[in-house]
Amino acid sequence: MKLYYTPGTCSLAAHILLRELGIEFDMDRVDHATKRTESGEDFLKINAKGYVAALRLDNGEVLTEGAAILLYLADVAGVEFSVPVSAIGAARLHEWLVYIAAELHPTFGPLFHPESDTVLEQSKQRLYRKLDIVESGLSDGRRYLLGSSISIADIYLFVVVNWTGHLGIDLTPWPFTQALLQRVSERPAVKEAMTFEGLL
Repeated sequence: MKLYYTPGTCSLAAHILLRELGIEFDMDRVDHATKRTESGEDFLKINAKGYVAALRLDNGEVLTEGAAILLYLADVAGVEFSVPVSAIGAARLHEWLVYIAAELHPTFGPLFHPESDTVLEQSKQRLYRKLDIVESGLSDGRRYLLGSSISIADIYLFVVVNWTGHLGIDLTPWPFTQALLQRVSERPAVKEAMTFEGLL
């Protein structure tokens, strides 16, 4: 397998999971400005959407969209990160993945490139409301989004919410979320992936 990535972006989630699962893989860094990979490929020919993550499978197929890549890897490699077998368990996992991908993740865009102070403040307020939902989901004392065991949703959440550090956003108002991120950050595979990408 080959993972096309850009350091610190959502592709970090797939990078972490590949290391967690012990799968052999190569990595090719994508320059978002030029849409060229470090190995010299035209990234737009790999993923016409133009953004990471993209995962080239051993059979040559390319899989895109971070949540889809996480689900695929969890399904084929299984073990600790396998998708729950019960219908409601799988639905709860998908529920969180969709929320992170469709609601939480896009909220960060305007924070990185705000058009004005007003837009910045409005974007922060939107983010805070999204984080309130996550906090509420953890307020029953569960260690992770689905309960006592880590899932791919927790890895995705970790990568996305970790951007608050770069943005100078204090997570103190969301202690359960902050505790989950701390637990994920302590995993060896997370440290390895972040060190590789120059994030630690």
